Amino acid sequence: MTTDPKVVWHQASVSSQQRAEKLGQRGCVIWFTGLSGSGKSTIANAVDQLLVARGAHSYLLDGDNIRHGLCATPQMLSPIHGEAFAHRFGLGFSSEDREENIRRVGAVTQLLASAGLICLTAFVSPYRRDRDRVRNWVTKQDQSQESTPFFEVFVNTSLEVCMQRDPKGLYQQALAGKIPNFTGISDPYEAPLAPELELQGGTATPIELAEQVLKMLQKHGIVSGP
Repeated sequence: MTTDPKVVWHQASVSSQQRAEKLGQRGCVIWFTGLSGSGKSTIANAVDQLLVARGAHSYLLDGDNIRHGLCATPQMLSPIHGEAFAHRFGLGFSSEDREENIRRVGAVTQLLASAGLICLTAFVSPYRRDRDRVRNWVTKQDQSQESTPFFEVFVNTSLEVCMQRDPKGLYQQALAGKIPNFTGISDPYEAPLAPELELQGGTATPIELAEQVLKMLQKHGIVSGP
């Protein structure tokens, strides 16, 4: 990211390491990515439950929930702020809007992880470039401390299975031409090339897949063993 002379980074008096020691854990970002209906949110919620049950401090950012505030659509903002404001700051689902959606979320994950939290996300995040930018932002932002861990978790569920599930009826609408730029139908999904973990969606229960994520975190020293 290029710099702006009017914007200066102010180093916090309390370091990320101090915050992590206070919480008894190391902050990190777990980024779930996959097609709509792949099971990202369900698995991420299961991981969140497992972590809380162990006494860990975690927080889940869900793609749908974020659209209710930080990344609201123009239609949602217009009645409150007016059409001009909504057009400028609201996010739809075009390629550029999705890029900004992930950029905003990535900045939030960095803040949460630097506060010592285990930050989970569940976003389709279809473009590899956008996910790589978030990884770079998260792992290199804290200029005085060690790198913040970033784990990309690819929920690899086939398009056929996702379409069979179709919990929101989105695939049917996309096939009918009612939803443009829909990932997997009229817009591409770029699968991760080297994710830290790949989960085979539809081959195990959400809790079994969540336990695979927990084992990964134990392996990297984010949480302790059993």
